[in-house]
Amino acid sequence: MWGLMAAGSVFFPGLFLLSKQALKQLMGWSEGDAAVVSTRLVSSIQSIMASSVGCIIITSCRDVIEDRHWLTDAYILFATPYFAYDIYAMFLCYWHKLQVKGHEEAGQSVGSMGAAVIGYLRREFLMVLHHIFMVTFCFPASLLWRQGKGDYFQGILFLAELSTPSVSLGKVLIQYKKQHTLLHKVNGVVMLLTFFGCRVLLFPYLYYAYGRYASMPMYQVPLVAPWQCNLGTALLWPLQLYWFMLICRGALRLFTKRSNSPPAILKADGNLAPANGCTTNQTAGGGRGE
Repeated sequence: MWGLMAAGSVFFPGLFLLSKQALKQLMGWSEGDAAVVSTRLVSSIQSIMASSVGCIIITSCRDVIEDRHWLTDAYILFATPYFAYDIYAMFLCYWHKLQVKGHEEAGQSVGSMGAAVIGYLRREFLMVLHHIFMVTFCFPASLLWRQGKGDYFQGILFLAELSTPSVSLGKVLIQYKKQHTLLHKVNGVVMLLTFFGCRVLLFPYLYYAYGRYASMPMYQVPLVAPWQCNLGTALLWPLQLYWFMLICRGALRLFTKRSNSPPAILKADGNLAPANGCTTNQTAGGGRGE
């Protein structure tokens, strides 16, 4: 148990540092640009890993309650440190953005770390809260409270990370002022579809799948589901709906060309779970559902 958590605690920050150093040495990028792109890269790699694990679990579990797969608990242990790392990585993105001329927030000294932390928490409050909730509630709920039941549903939850690569790519494109290119528009459509399918529809599907398994109407499932499941859904699903609303609003701006400012389409992240931070050149602020 502790070995996997230790491995995750080394892997994600180590990958970030390795990527940042490589970009600085090979591409000649600044510290800020390398840090932002490395954060996106690590988020995308984590999302690919989580989604792959989710697919393996789902296809292996025929009984949605009783069937087990060893990867379920193993990846929960390995990936949990990612959320703690990502809070720090998002802060680095925010800090580097403050160093760019013209991006100092009103009343905040760029040289004051304390003021930067307060500004970061104010700007990224929902994302930080999401990550803390993932560690303090979803981790024990997934690993301990479910008592080995429902690996299939845990695999479904891993698939929420499918939307993260498109979110990360979109933020990198905005960083390099490519938000008016065809690639950015295509990526926006992909993000819209993956976020809707893997985050917005995910929670209703969980209740539908259990209702089908237990031969009961979907509306009765919350009455028999564990309180941890209902609480997690009640807190996480509205957050996904809110971020999806921002994505839709940003997509409307992008395709109607009403504004040349960075669209809110990139406000939703989501390693979810879920996903993260801001750029050094333009604010692309953070959401990720995990």
